[in-house]
Amino acid sequence: MTHIVWDWNGTLFHDIDAVIGATNELFQPYGLGPYDIEGFREVYTRPIWVAYERMLGRPLREGEWEQLDVGFHDHYHRLMELCQLAEGAQSSLRAWDQTGRTQSLLSMWGHERLVGKVGDFGIDGHFIRVDGLRSASGGTKAEHMVAHLRALNMDPAKVVVIGDSVDDAHAAQHVGARAILYTGGMTRRSELELIGVPIVDSLGDALDLV
Repeated sequence: MTHIVWDWNGTLFHDIDAVIGATNELFQPYGLGPYDIEGFREVYTRPIWVAYERMLGRPLREGEWEQLDVGFHDHYHRLMELCQLAEGAQSSLRAWDQTGRTQSLLSMWGHERLVGKVGDFGIDGHFIRVDGLRSASGGTKAEHMVAHLRALNMDPAKVVVIGDSVDDAHAAQHVGARAILYTGGMTRRSELELIGVPIVDSLGDALDLV
């Protein structure tokens, strides 16, 4: 492998406390929660509105998803200021640089916020490209992976994707890259294991597998 595409939220950026805290604040008026990490992972799935319906035990009403999404991000953007890089993130980025190979970052978080946060941590110099969402429409991570590798002019056969979600593995498989999934994010290990790709408990272990 000559190139790593890293995921951000739940992978390099250890933001699960902010995600759970924002979720708990969001659903407190509904009389739900508070969730701890394991309780949250039990209900978490993608797309996130399906997880919200699981929590509420009913379909979302007209306009309710949009309201919940705005509310979640208001809480999240405040709470994530307390979050740090995942353990081993900086050392893994440096170690890969020292091999003379390349790495990039692809996230489904807003592009401007992503670039700002990566810069705040002083790790932007490790990446030859950083891509977040540039529109509200989103789409699947697989679509964004296609565009990301095309912009890099990168052969997918030489790429490994390191992320924390089923979406990351599906995006890698979609383009013909390898995937390694990390258990530090929102998805239960048992759910990650169903995908059939290597699973690791630390970013250092992911790098060793590459």
